[in-house]
Amino acid sequence: MKSARTPAAAQQERANLLGEVLGHRFAEPQLLEEALTHSSHTGRRSYERLEVLGDRVLGLVVSEMLLKRFPDEAEGTLAIRFAALVSGESLASVAMDIDLGSHIAASPGEAEAGVRDNPSILADVCEAVIGALYLDGGLEAARDFIEPHWRALLEADPRPRQDPKTALQEWAQARGAALPAYREVARSGPPHAPVFTVEVAVEGQAPERGEGRSKRVAEREAAERLLKRLGAERA
Repeated sequence: MKSARTPAAAQQERANLLGEVLGHRFAEPQLLEEALTHSSHTGRRSYERLEVLGDRVLGLVVSEMLLKRFPDEAEGTLAIRFAALVSGESLASVAMDIDLGSHIAASPGEAEAGVRDNPSILADVCEAVIGALYLDGGLEAARDFIEPHWRALLEADPRPRQDPKTALQEWAQARGAALPAYREVARSGPPHAPVFTVEVAVEGQAPERGEGRSKRVAEREAAERLLKRLGAERA
């Protein structure tokens, strides 16, 4: 009779499966397990702590990439590129490319609610996975994952992208209008994962709304939508 797999063996098997995509074989598969665990899942530590570390590691590697790729570019332009590359949008894009959502462990309720497809959660888990790679294999293991995926993002849009809130402000100022006004109009979702709805208004224009897991993200989305409607091109 075939013996049942131990929890440790199952954990290692899952780590090996995703490790092939990440380009790293985990010596401590529990690190990857933690990185993939949503806070709604009981009995296991969730990804939040590793997310903090992954954010710093990603920032370091991306900064290094930019300095090498653009040796003569000014600090301000590099900062704009950096902000775009480490944004939640970029992280979620990479997470979707490698189907990270299918590996997230969450409660049945959160899974049913679509937590595995939530861009904000995907971005956070992607950062946590980078943190796990760093702890298990050092900076080289993290860099081996980050560089090819973020190089693809950089080459896909090589121009430095301006923050949409800044672009909308400049659009208004160029026309002698007052600065854009943002206000929170709704908040939904559970206390540990709220979704904010923010409205932005510019003098003489109908307002637009955006949603996000933070007010900052919602404001950016609202500004982006208004810019698109106005036909304003971002730098």
